[in-house]
Amino acid sequence: MLRQQDVGHRIVVRRIVGIREGRPLFSDALGELVELSETHLTLSTAQGQLRVPVTQVHRAKRVPPTRRPTAAAVVALERAADEAWPAPTRGQLGDWLLRSADGWSGRANSALPIGDPDRPLPAAVDAVERWYADQGQPPIINTPLPLAAPVGAELDARGWAARPPVLVQTAPLPLRPLPISGPPPTTAPSGTAGDQPGIAVEASGRWRGAVVELATAPSADWLAVAAGRKGGLPDAARHVLTAVGQVRFAHVYVDGTLVAVGRGTVTGQGRWLGLSLIEVVPVARRQGLAGRVIHELAGWGVSVGATHAFLQVEQHNTAAVALYQRLGFATHHTYLTRVAPH
Repeated sequence: MLRQQDVGHRIVVRRIVGIREGRPLFSDALGELVELSETHLTLSTAQGQLRVPVTQVHRAKRVPPTRRPTAAAVVALERAADEAWPAPTRGQLGDWLLRSADGWSGRANSALPIGDPDRPLPAAVDAVERWYADQGQPPIINTPLPLAAPVGAELDARGWAARPPVLVQTAPLPLRPLPISGPPPTTAPSGTAGDQPGIAVEASGRWRGAVVELATAPSADWLAVAAGRKGGLPDAARHVLTAVGQVRFAHVYVDGTLVAVGRGTVTGQGRWLGLSLIEVVPVARRQGLAGRVIHELAGWGVSVGATHAFLQVEQHNTAAVALYQRLGFATHHTYLTRVAPH
């Protein structure tokens, strides 16, 4: 049967659709798993979303994607993601990247083992451990899969732990419109242009007039929301957030209070719009604000020439995965964050 680790991946489900002459009738469905609970599973099929009670599931399993990304495609996207989240302290080990940002966020404080480290694999891991010891930080390595599977095997042998899987998802631009029957979102000009996001529904009452503002720099309120989500905001974090040539910060104010934020970057030679820190305060969730923020950032990305969007989301964050799927995102590849034993 399926597990939470299968959310965001392609699956096939054989379900019971009836009984004839005392024998069950079956129907197969193929699509991307967007939600898995104790009572039902939801998958996105070519015909739309299908919700299946677990009592009707005869058999279900993950299947390979229709087309696996090439190693070159994974490397190119990981490089673009690194540009979009730039650590202030950096080193290299052959082609491998070494990154440090005073411990703020896993991505900015981990080695990225893509390409040739210019030495045998065990020696490369030894060098990563020494580099992070010199930084006064625990060694961390992000392993894009299946590209970095050999690195993962070496880390397994050394007893490195693994954090929850992260889905690297992509979508062509422009994004799919969200099925919101309320008025379309608007953008107020600014500058030159939840932990789980809310699921888009028709906005009502005080939320209906919410406006998404895009700015070239984050406001103090925006930084406060980011600090609350990430557990503080050292100087290195400000570098990670702002040291990108093309970046926009989305703000949504209602009655003078910041209720939703987001960040968009364009990297990878102008191809990739990167989406990060999509956050809606608890009282404003389920009002479509996350979808509005994403669409406004996507519109900006299109205006400056981006053709595709990417984001990174923890596999167990099923609410966010479901929203992103509705916008057209699908899993490109996954990665594991590996942490050295104490």
